[in-house]
Amino acid sequence: MTMKLNRRTLLAGSAAVAGAASLGMPALAQGRPVTVIDGYPERAMWVQELSNFYLPEVNRRLAEMGRDEMDFQESYGGSIVRPRGVLEGMRLGLGDIGVVTTIFHSSTLPSQGLAAVTPFISADAGLVARSVDEIAIEFDAMRAEFEAQDQVYLATGVVLDSYQMFSSTELNSLADLANLRVAGAGYNLRYLEGLDGAVGVRGGLTDFYNMVQTGVTEAAMLWPEAANTFAIAEVAPYMLKANIGAVNSKTLTVNKRFWDSLDAEVQVVLREVGILYRDRLAEVAMGRAAASEEAYVAAGGTIVDIDPEERVAWANSMPNIALEWAAGLDADGKDGTGMLSAYIDKLIAGGETPARNWAAEA
Repeated sequence: MTMKLNRRTLLAGSAAVAGAASLGMPALAQGRPVTVIDGYPERAMWVQELSNFYLPEVNRRLAEMGRDEMDFQESYGGSIVRPRGVLEGMRLGLGDIGVVTTIFHSSTLPSQGLAAVTPFISADAGLVARSVDEIAIEFDAMRAEFEAQDQVYLATGVVLDSYQMFSSTELNSLADLANLRVAGAGYNLRYLEGLDGAVGVRGGLTDFYNMVQTGVTEAAMLWPEAANTFAIAEVAPYMLKANIGAVNSKTLTVNKRFWDSLDAEVQVVLREVGILYRDRLAEVAMGRAAASEEAYVAAGGTIVDIDPEERVAWANSMPNIALEWAAGLDADGKDGTGMLSAYIDKLIAGGETPARNWAAEA
């Protein structure tokens, strides 16, 4: 059962650790509750895997080493922070371990937009996740963005095989997307810029059902597993399968003060299991993809595959958001151009053929 903690308890625990560190005393993480947070509910796939795989595996390894297990206190679904609030909550010490939804923080964590600004290349969650983590190793700027928020980057998370379009009105071709108001989050709203009259409306995954149901939007951009989790077929029974692509939208992080209270052996465990968690999320996402489409149809949904030529046309209709993104990072001394080229090279080496090579254009 998930334990809910109040703000006062959490602040007191964090203050105790910070105070011990300031006095030069070791703050033994295993000797106090370790708070784990996410603003999304427990039914979200990555939260389930955090609770049922990552945390137990950390403790299993600690026990094998003869170390004290951590007393994990899990709090999800808005009891401490909302989905957009995990980054700030972790920075403030309201959580020791958390999953940051990076698409909400394009200004604070711009490097995390790498996969989002390169759509229509890969729907392989595992390949995208590994490639992003390799970029984080090769380019210090990506990790430094989290360090500036008093957090330690452990691993990225790709929790979807591909974004698709879901609508309350029938979708059979690219032309049917014209003039739709589409719920989305972060960079994926820019995928609509080349479509005739389509308008993106910012929202969070937990908001999409109500946004379509109440007519704020006619459509939403998400992935089939999430569509089933949040019963999207009830309000948006038409899916245009465009394989827009997988993106890294989650990052497993640790509060820096908490991290510094751990000895090196425990830090290694958290990192190693973080990589396993990354790969497990990708495996689950890919494994659920086909079953999720079947479940969507069983719930009353209709799926139409976009014509491959229209998919390429959609990609080419967009402004080159990848070069814009890279230029912004370059201006801040972060070598966005290098990240972009290296990332796309990794996807191509992994067997992908881009509908549009965003890095190759002048």
